[in-house]
Amino acid sequence: MKCKHIDDNMKYCNCSYTPCSKKGTCCECLHYHLSMGEFPGCFFTDKWERTWDRSVDAFKRMIEEEGLELNL
Repeated sequence: MKCKHIDDNMKYCNCSYTPCSKKGTCCECLHYHLSMGEFPGCFFTDKWERTWDRSVDAFKRMIEEEGLELNL
């Protein structure tokens, strides 16, 4: 099935991994990263996304170091 929302999704995709085949296809990206025990790049600020460290630990460090709050 072809994603109908790629153009809209790309407005929010900050993935800096150029050869990524999942760019703009959020469902594929989410499934891939979650299956690896990671978060996708869009969960990170641009600065932290560029580290390519998608781990939960990196996400925690980003929250702490950037002084961000999660409103869950």
